[in-house]
Amino acid sequence: MEGGELVDQSNVQIEEQAQPIQIIGDYCNIYINSPISNVASITQQASNTSIQLGANTSTTPRTTQGSRLSELPSPQDQNSPARKQSATDTFGNDVTRVDQADLVSPLEKRRITADIADLLARQLKETYRSRCSRVQPIPYIRDKLCSVDQVFTEVGIQYKFGRDDSWKTLSSYCDILTEAKGDSRIQIIEGEPGYGKSTLALRLAYDWCNNVLKSTLGQTDILVVLNLREIGETKSIAEAILKSLLPEDSPITETDVELLLQDRNLKTIILFDSYDEYPGQHSEGNFVAKILEEKILRHTHVILITRPSCKPAGCAPHTGQIKLTGFDESAREKYVRKAVTKGDEQATQRLLQAFKSNPVLRDICQAPLFTVIYAHAAHEEQIFQEIGSVTEFFEYILKCFHSHTLKKRESKREQEELKYYAIHHDKLDEVAYESLAGENQQLIRERNDLIKKLGNGLYQACVDTGILIEERVLNHKYALGDEPYSFQIRFYHKLLCEWFASHHLVKLVKDPLSQDPTVNMDPYDLQCLFRFACGLDPTAASKVIQLLKGKKDGDRFALLCALEQRGNGTDVGLDEVRDLVSQGVSVRSWDSRLLQRTTVQLLELASGYEGDTTRIEPDRSTAEWTQHCLQVKVSRDWRMGTRLLSLC
Repeated sequence: MEGGELVDQSNVQIEEQAQPIQIIGDYCNIYINSPISNVASITQQASNTSIQLGANTSTTPRTTQGSRLSELPSPQDQNSPARKQSATDTFGNDVTRVDQADLVSPLEKRRITADIADLLARQLKETYRSRCSRVQPIPYIRDKLCSVDQVFTEVGIQYKFGRDDSWKTLSSYCDILTEAKGDSRIQIIEGEPGYGKSTLALRLAYDWCNNVLKSTLGQTDILVVLNLREIGETKSIAEAILKSLLPEDSPITETDVELLLQDRNLKTIILFDSYDEYPGQHSEGNFVAKILEEKILRHTHVILITRPSCKPAGCAPHTGQIKLTGFDESAREKYVRKAVTKGDEQATQRLLQAFKSNPVLRDICQAPLFTVIYAHAAHEEQIFQEIGSVTEFFEYILKCFHSHTLKKRESKREQEELKYYAIHHDKLDEVAYESLAGENQQLIRERNDLIKKLGNGLYQACVDTGILIEERVLNHKYALGDEPYSFQIRFYHKLLCEWFASHHLVKLVKDPLSQDPTVNMDPYDLQCLFRFACGLDPTAASKVIQLLKGKKDGDRFALLCALEQRGNGTDVGLDEVRDLVSQGVSVRSWDSRLLQRTTVQLLELASGYEGDTTRIEPDRSTAEWTQHCLQVKVSRDWRMGTRLLSLC
């Protein structure tokens, strides 16, 4: 091909937006196969074309064509067209193609990679800084946002390696990436509802963004923090990062992200939050499962955060295990002083006394979420109430939700409407029950579908009070011209979903024609739902307890549920608890998780009540350890000592 023809053809290719690397590559091929006399002419033409290409590609769309990294072939990709010895150039000539990898030096490759990695890190940090500055401690107080460092308080953390290892205590969350990591490439952090899992994820992101000195993230090049609840069933991690963490006008492409994640010269940590609410967890071959099973990204450090009842199967045997054990008295006091009362000593003592004097409240508020809600609500609303059961605690919390929102309603009509929906929420109860009753729980709903089920009035009331949360999430099925995002709705917390579902469960168990409405419900996973149902209605309680006794290890849990009736001024269950602990109690490694947890909670309650109730002091004379079993025997004369939960 002559020089003039080459220029004409290249201009056509430029107008058609052909890949720049392909056009330049074709020039190089012609250059190699041309006589010496034509070299200068071809060189000048290639130079002019490259200038045109630079102007033409300045607005390249956000696809793999606009990727600088995607234009650098991987040396492992031996079968790509770029590596074939003979090919057809852009203009249809049969030529011997120059390997594209040879067009860019290794040093230039590293420079381009470093530039894009730096841009990715900067854009991730911008996203994290925004999220970390908008923490909302109380769902219904939207005008009071905090930075995560203003509210974050250390919780108890334990860790172990392998199934046969014993749990060890971690002194700080900062040691998760060092002491608790060991040789593990994958770590699973588990915590009960409300134990601060997502707040911990935010805190780690905050430390990385701000180069916090005590943090061990200082040497990390890229930290990816993905909330799996928000990404729908996105097919790849690169797509999830691109669409949920980067700005829409970012020049970084999906291919760039893929190549950076595969780069072993970069220290990358991927943190998956809210695995228990991940819509794609049951999809075969989802990218999270592939990473955990070490089918892809085998060199990358991965942290997954979930609930104990929803741990992924198929993880590598050397996976590190970490669990959050909640607030102790010291942590609770630290949070109250730091985030709630802020120097008001009288208010501090009033709150601390409320926790100290009430064993039920103290037990519930081992979960940091409930310490936060109770402390802020009691301090802001000045509503203090004696708490006799978990059911009473949630009734109190909902009262605070509605009390605050009521003050914001200006017209009497709006106030009356809110009061009405605070009592009449049958449709919400049914939706909540349906969300939990299936084999696969459906915790997220499409906004339009939910409005149809609830009606505009009830829906808006729930959103205004903070019971329901609206979230913009990726629409992975969108077609050209559709909105790439949609609004999905979830309960502020799964325990609120259990609260409303329990109201519908009460109706079902009282219906003589209804079959067992708990058949697909795991008491370990939905413990509060059963306790709420027993606390809401004495008639329903007796039927729920009978259903529980028919389940494996359900007897002792049924006793815990019976104690919910104490909120109605009765002593239901106390004699049984006294008999249980005075005969001696064993917590064995082969017990089901439901039985272990229930036993510990019963002992906690027994150790906390005043008066004639049994006291426990687990010291050498009262607690006998074997390799797999803790046996505790008690008498009426012993006094309460260390919290039993810390022993289990």
